[in-house]
Amino acid sequence: MSPLIWQKSSFSAEAANCVNIAATPDGTLRLRESDDPAVILPATRPTLSALLTSIKTSQIPTPTP
Repeated sequence: MSPLIWQKSSFSAEAANCVNIAATPDGTLRLRESDDPAVILPATRPTLSALLTSIKTSQIPTPTP
């Protein structure tokens, strides 16, 4: 398998900690956070799309401390 080409989230700008995404040859996606890049989460495009839609429409509750 060829190495993944990671892309930084445009919302991270110049921040040190950010979310990265990469596509595998079979079309599935991989997500990781820059402060712990060894942890990689798989996602399908429909699942990631649903997550982003939920975030954008505030359907995911904000955690309380």
